[in-house]
Amino acid sequence: MSPGGGRYTRGMTDSHDDILILGGGVAGLACALYLLREGRGVRILEQGRVGSGASHGNCGTITPSHAPPLAGPGVIARALKWMTRPDAPLYIRPRVDPALADWLLRFALRCNRDDWWASARARAALLDASRGLIGTLVEEEGLDCRFEANPLWYVARDRRQFEHEVREAALLRTLGIESRVLDAAEVARCEPALRPGVAGAIEFAGDASLRPDRYVAELARVVRANGGLIEEDCRVLGIDHERGRVASVRTALGARRGGEVVLAAGAWSPTLSRGLGLNVPVQPGKGYSITYSRPALAPSRPLVLKGPQVCVTTWSDGFRLGSTMEFSGYDASLNRTRLDALVRAAREHLHEPVGPELREEWYGWRPMTYDDLPLLGRAPRWDNLWLATGHGMLGMSMSAATGRLLADLVTRRAPILDPSPYDPARFA
Repeated sequence: MSPGGGRYTRGMTDSHDDILILGGGVAGLACALYLLREGRGVRILEQGRVGSGASHGNCGTITPSHAPPLAGPGVIARALKWMTRPDAPLYIRPRVDPALADWLLRFALRCNRDDWWASARARAALLDASRGLIGTLVEEEGLDCRFEANPLWYVARDRRQFEHEVREAALLRTLGIESRVLDAAEVARCEPALRPGVAGAIEFAGDASLRPDRYVAELARVVRANGGLIEEDCRVLGIDHERGRVASVRTALGARRGGEVVLAAGAWSPTLSRGLGLNVPVQPGKGYSITYSRPALAPSRPLVLKGPQVCVTTWSDGFRLGSTMEFSGYDASLNRTRLDALVRAAREHLHEPVGPELREEWYGWRPMTYDDLPLLGRAPRWDNLWLATGHGMLGMSMSAATGRLLADLVTRRAPILDPSPYDPARFA
C-alpha cells in the first residue's frame, strides 16, 4: 500500500485504523479531509464507487438561500393536493410503511411557524459556514470542480407565486441571507434564455454552483493525497459492538476496526445502524435529474423554476435539469413520469429546454429527516460512534461545514458553530 492511500482490492485482511468512515459520498469525504487536517488517520468504506449515490447527479448548487425547511405552514394542504398527481414536485407513493407513516406524522407536526423558524435558523448557520468553507477549499486545494460564485435566481411565472417568494425572501434577510427582487423587465433584459411571461425573480448573490461529480472526485483526490485510505466496493455487512463501543465493522472485504467510527452513509444510514439501538429517522427522498450537452442558448446562472420546483444548472460542458421529491422507499427504478415533468417545466420556462445530446437520466436517494436538519455529533449512548447524515437535499451545500464541525467535535476543538441544533441526541 502506498502512503498516499489509493484503492484497496478484494481479499485484503482485517485492519485497525484510527478513524473509520462509513460512506464515501460528499459528507464522508468532507469529514475525512478535515480529520486528516487535524492529524488523524482515516479509512473510508464505500459500498460502491466514491460519489456514486446522491452526490453524483444533483444540480450542484451551493445555496444558503435554501435555508427554509420543507416542513412549513401550508405544506400539508399542498401535499394532499399533490397526492393525486404522480408528476407533482412532492409525491408520496401510497403503501403500507410504518416507518414512513411515523416520519410523516412527525413532519406534519412541524408544519408551523415556530418550528419553521427553528429549522431555518439552524440550516442558515450551517449553510452560511459551508458556503465560505467550500470557496476556501476550492482555492487552497486547487479543486477542479467548475466552481463559480454565481448568484442563483428563483424564477416565477405565476404572480401569486412571485409575491410569495418576495415575502419569504424578506424573512430570509432577517437570517442574513441577502437577496434582490427583479421585475419582469429586468429578468428579460438579464436572462435571454428565459421565455416571456415571467412575473419576476429573486436573486441570491451569496449562492454558488459547481459540478458535483467533479467536486466529489476532487475531494477524494485530496483525501488520498493527504494519506487517507478509500476502500471502494466495500459493502458493510454488520457492526459488532461491546460495552457501549463499536468493536468492529464486518465488510465484504473483511473486518475493519477503528478507534472512532463515523456513520456518513446518507439514505442508507438507518439500515447500517440497525442493532445499535439508535433512532436515525432518515427516509430516502428520491430525486431525479437529466443531463444534456449544453444548449446554444443556456441560462447564464443557476435557476430554480418556482411552482414546478425544478432546478436548472449550466456548466461549460453540460446542462442539468433536476429536483422533485418522491417518497417511494428504496425503489430502484427511473420513473418516466417524473423525468418528463422536469422537461415539461423547462419547456414552459426556457427557449431551449434541453441540450443537443442526452447524456444521463439519474435518480438518487436523499437522506431526509423530518425536521430537515442533519444528525451531526456523537451517537447517544455510544463512546466512539459519530453521525454525519440526514442532510436532505443539501448534502453538497452543507458538506464543508459538516466535515469541519464533525472534525472539531471528534478532536475536541472549539466547534466552528453551535452544534446543538444538529445533535443526534434530539431523537434519542
